[in-house]
Amino acid sequence: MDTADEGRPRLDEASVLNAKRTLLQLLARAGVYTGDAEELIGLVEAGALALAHAETEAAVRRVPDGRGEEYAAGWSGGARSVSEVLGGIAEQALLRAVTAGPEEDPAGARSPVRRAEMERAKVAVTPLYLSFSEVSELDPEVTEQVLGAVLRTMDPRRRAGYPGVVGEFASAHRPRLERLYARYGPGAPIAVHGRYSLVHSPTGVAVLERLAAEPSALREEWDAAELPPVWLDGLRSAWESLG
Repeated sequence: MDTADEGRPRLDEASVLNAKRTLLQLLARAGVYTGDAEELIGLVEAGALALAHAETEAAVRRVPDGRGEEYAAGWSGGARSVSEVLGGIAEQALLRAVTAGPEEDPAGARSPVRRAEMERAKVAVTPLYLSFSEVSELDPEVTEQVLGAVLRTMDPRRRAGYPGVVGEFASAHRPRLERLYARYGPGAPIAVHGRYSLVHSPTGVAVLERLAAEPSALREEWDAAELPPVWLDGLRSAWESLG
């Protein structure tokens, strides 16, 4: 055994399971439903594996210098094999995390939004909104109705990765978003209630992302939730006016 390995901390299966059970108990005491807690832990596990997969993919190109062509070929081949295995394990972990709840809905049925999915969406969009504007949001119940329409345009697997998607959207369109909030958001002369209400809500960035990616699906879910059409149309017209 390499002596360098002897000092590395290692976690055996029993210790990992103990940590997971302890976390579940602590979350239960805080009032978090067990199913939501297990889903969140599963997503963290899947995410750790996905990050390890990305690191291993990068290692394919990080061949140590001065070892020769044969060593380089062996290094790249070995790293690629490990990367493929880790990618498969990460994929299975993600599927377990997002399908651990109730049975799948019949074909064509809308997938219900779980509490953990809703909270993850709020955690994702709130700091994005605050990076553009001051606090001035809709009623919390309405916020959940809007986010529910947004999330129902995606299946559970895509919802798991939505924080990254909406974050990338905000980064890619930051100058335009800054102009939107300056002209129509809190502090602007336009009233909070009316066509531009969503510019005063953390949900606005998420709605804009869905308008760009899945406009028909969003309109269908919007109508199903009986949300005011003027909110969606007003946000879209304001966004397009800045294009």
